Amino acid sequence: MLVNRVTEMFGVDHPIVQGGMQWIGRAELVSAVANAGALGMLTALTQPTPAALRDEIARCRDLTDKPFGVNLTVLPTIRPMPHMEYAEAIVESGVKIVETAGSNPAPFMPLFDEAGVKVIHKCTSVRHAVKSQQVGVAAVSVDGFECAGHPGEDDVPNLVLIPAAREALDIPIIASGGIGNGRGLAAALMLGAEGINMGTRFMATVEAPIHHNVKQAMVDASELQTDLIMRPLRNSARVARNSVSVEVVRILDEGGTFEDVRELVAGARGRTVYETGDVEAGIWTAGLVVGLIHDIPTCAELVERMVGEAEALITGASAMVAAVA
Repeated sequence: MLVNRVTEMFGVDHPIVQGGMQWIGRAELVSAVANAGALGMLTALTQPTPAALRDEIARCRDLTDKPFGVNLTVLPTIRPMPHMEYAEAIVESGVKIVETAGSNPAPFMPLFDEAGVKVIHKCTSVRHAVKSQQVGVAAVSVDGFECAGHPGEDDVPNLVLIPAAREALDIPIIASGGIGNGRGLAAALMLGAEGINMGTRFMATVEAPIHHNVKQAMVDASELQTDLIMRPLRNSARVARNSVSVEVVRILDEGGTFEDVRELVAGARGRTVYETGDVEAGIWTAGLVVGLIHDIPTCAELVERMVGEAEALITGASAMVAAVA
């Protein structure tokens, strides 16, 4: 058993977190992750209203009696979202773990602190992680340049970012980006993290509520088949490479504006990909870890396999060090 501050703080068996994913972080996936002994995260803004989020939390509780959390991402959107109302729905539903992402979580901390909610904040830099510790989060999920979604603008991979964050922080670090097997879990722990966060890898599981074609596309992909879009706008996002992502990159590289790509990057088109399996229908998120995805297991099979691999590697490394000494 890999037991540390992350497992003890969040009441889980394994230091593995399923990151919040728009349209994907639903009860069927989250409960499967929780039942596997890891920490699942519902995605608040997947639900159209705070009331719908309350219903999804209740549905998840019907499927698992294990701890799970809710992701609340605060980023600029085409349609403004009532983020504080979603936060209130989380608290009123009795959820005790929240993953925040995007903007500084400070405006939400009084509400969460009063309710005894432990907050994990997703960061893409050491400076943001330090600020998060200062505002009182319980842990940080540090996203390296490899990650899906928004990797920030510093372009620092986890091989450097995690140990740099470890030197600067006292609170637990959860490594996010580029991890999809036991070797990645073991490496993250050696680098100074106390857990890992996986989004893309959990997409390619039996319980993920997306079309099989999307899962198979990730199995078939190499590590070269992602694009960073929106870079000229300093709102970089790593997505699966397809005809739409290539077109977005071309338009912006040639001096286009957000208005020129607004329709191409619309979230509704990404949702269509997940629902219909047409991987060319819109932008959909995927990290470099697609190059390490070779099958579509259940969440339980994936978690068990990864933990077993990591434990064997850590034990072997310890034995090697002892022999050299």
